[in-house]
Amino acid sequence: MSELRITIYTPDSLLANPVSMGREMLRDLAASMQLAWRLTVRDLSAQYRQTFLGFFWAIILPLANTLVWIFLSRSGVVNLSDTALPYPVYVFTGTMLWAILMDALNAPLKIVTASKNMLAKINFPRESLVVAGICQTIVNALIKVALLLVALLAMGIYPDWSVLLFPIGLISLILVGTVIGLALTPVGLLYTDVGKAIPLLMQFLMYLTPVVFAMPKSGISATLFQLNPMTPLILTARDWLTGYTPEFLGYFVLVNVVAIILLFLFWIVFRLAMPILIERMGS
Repeated sequence: MSELRITIYTPDSLLANPVSMGREMLRDLAASMQLAWRLTVRDLSAQYRQTFLGFFWAIILPLANTLVWIFLSRSGVVNLSDTALPYPVYVFTGTMLWAILMDALNAPLKIVTASKNMLAKINFPRESLVVAGICQTIVNALIKVALLLVALLAMGIYPDWSVLLFPIGLISLILVGTVIGLALTPVGLLYTDVGKAIPLLMQFLMYLTPVVFAMPKSGISATLFQLNPMTPLILTARDWLTGYTPEFLGYFVLVNVVAIILLFLFWIVFRLAMPILIERMGS
């Protein structure tokens, strides 16, 4: 018979003993896996159960954006620079990859907000919510990628061996999106304005990322595109998927290293903030 785990609550800050805090974080992360999987299955079932189109909803919005930009380009309403890939392929892959990033970014705040009642009544590892959000993002991303590969083949794009590196690009998109989402979650629980502002700000940022526009050659727009940390993520993932050689591989590695460091920092902030936020939600 296994012994019950004993938790002792003290007024001392968790930061006073970083080693103990680190062990506790890893222990809670391991303990959260089973609950995270159950939450993932529950939420995915609820997401697709009562829809006629089912999993195709995962690509409808990126596909609609693609059709809009193809129409704007071919009608001459918007004058777009030439792209190495055929423009329909360029914009479709870009919007699909951006959608995966957005899913990862929105997941932490969305699932924690939906679990407010459970947080206020039940003591469980809070990391399970974040892990469940990541699992849901991965499942939805795999659906998008499968349909994206079919669309690429239909458009005459045949990936080469570099497609084997594409999962790295996919993981980096989910990693960076999760880091941003985790950073915004404590503030978003206090102020609902954050959740409403995210789509607006990210839509603006998308236009500074080579999603629907090619990389500018000069001027302030070229500088903004190059400074944007999303640029190497989208470009590198797209290049691996379509058989091109990545131009920003060093920048891609740097962004991911910084994201891993920030993930641990925001994880600590999340753990420190959640008891206070739960107390406010319960009052």
